[in-house]
Amino acid sequence: MRVPARLLPLTAVTAASALLTGCFSGAESATDAEGGGKRIRVAMMQPPRSGLSPLSDDAFKLSRWSTAETLVKLNADGDAKPSLATKWTQSGRSWTFEIRDGVTFHDGTKLTAETVVNSLTKAATAAPKPRILDGVELTAKAQDADTVVVTTGTEDPLVPQRLSSPQLSILAAKAYTGKTVNPVGAGTGPFELTKVNGTSSAALDRYDAYWGSKAKAPGIDVKFVPDGTARAAALRSGEADIVEAVPVSQAALLDEDLITEVPMPRTNTLYLNTEKGVFKDASLRAAAREAVDAKSIVEGVYEGRADVAAGLLGPALPWAAELRTPVKRAAAKKANGQSITIGTFTDRAELPEVAATLQQQLQKAGFKVKLDVREYANIESDALAGEFDAFILSRATVLDSGDPAAYLYSDFGSDGSFNISQLADTEVDKALQKAGGTKTGDPRRAAVIAAEAAVLATDAAVPMLHERVIQGDAASVVDAAHDPRERELVTADTRIK
Repeated sequence: MRVPARLLPLTAVTAASALLTGCFSGAESATDAEGGGKRIRVAMMQPPRSGLSPLSDDAFKLSRWSTAETLVKLNADGDAKPSLATKWTQSGRSWTFEIRDGVTFHDGTKLTAETVVNSLTKAATAAPKPRILDGVELTAKAQDADTVVVTTGTEDPLVPQRLSSPQLSILAAKAYTGKTVNPVGAGTGPFELTKVNGTSSAALDRYDAYWGSKAKAPGIDVKFVPDGTARAAALRSGEADIVEAVPVSQAALLDEDLITEVPMPRTNTLYLNTEKGVFKDASLRAAAREAVDAKSIVEGVYEGRADVAAGLLGPALPWAAELRTPVKRAAAKKANGQSITIGTFTDRAELPEVAATLQQQLQKAGFKVKLDVREYANIESDALAGEFDAFILSRATVLDSGDPAAYLYSDFGSDGSFNISQLADTEVDKALQKAGGTKTGDPRRAAVIAAEAAVLATDAAVPMLHERVIQGDAASVVDAAHDPRERELVTADTRIK
């Protein structure tokens, strides 16, 4: 049931108001004196962790503000499209990229093959490396003034997708002159990052020499507001135009017209231990699968703001449902009081409640269920060692490349690094190997869905639901991005009417 904002406890309103005092002072969607239009006020969830270095997760902020760009970008299906590179070709381990002409950095210097090589080399030799390059040996060389050759240690069909990661943004040489990478005034996007105030705020201005379509808004004013109640209050009070990650508990207090639920490439899954214990028996894994009522979890725990899972890959990957076919699984047999232990962690607030609901469902099906709930740092090693009969995990299904093959391999391959189910199945391994080696596009997507089907046929994993993130946009906001990969938020087309 939706609770009217007027019924919010006074203490909650007061606390949120205190957090927001002066939140966007001096940036009240001010009209640009020269070009007209209003600046866009954005309330973001997490403050910078590494001074907005593109070599960290902060890179996604630079991408969401349209200030730093990469050689390629991804479309909705995860295919690579031109950005700072206009085209590319593969020859074995090497990929040749043609660099876009007429691009300048925000400091006025020109984008060249050498500046691209400089950025990619800094990333490839960083310690630690950006996670998109984990296990990847990558070198970049300038073939001529506008051509770059990227070579990997082994043949890799995902090189263009890897280069779409915001952690491999191309910045001006000046960004790399200090001990840390400083993106201020060093990007190529439609907005120039002009000011960063530690972990409290940032400001960006329209870059009029942008190589693409000129930004419709004169600038962006960002505040970092970790408190979810305060972010929701900022939208409700009109102090923010765009708000990241509205908590489910706050969504019901907002006008439904102001919020958009964006499917995330993240699946809440029950992993079953196939190596030892009760669930070594495939028919008992089938019994557990049949006992799970995902719809009641979505409605009860997530207040309907999630999607019941039909597979491991959800609606954030729009092609998955279209390719999926029925999976043949083992027949279930009745549980007769078998005792199982389910583990999960407290770091994601919903998971303990999911575990409690599953406990009831499985007990109703005849299992005796014990829960072991800890902080993630204290439970991960036991989960990976197969110490639980089952484990509940909220898992991202695509990495920075936008491709789910690596997730499937790590979680379900015989030698996968995150194989909580302890699965060792030759048919699954063959399907995973084929998916990982298939060229991108429709053939790879088909191979990925075949691999998903092979995993589901084992009942090693029971996908329950796909999570969503809730974004708040004021009624005056036009063309804000709603991106499942959280790479875009304010684009050149976003404006305040």
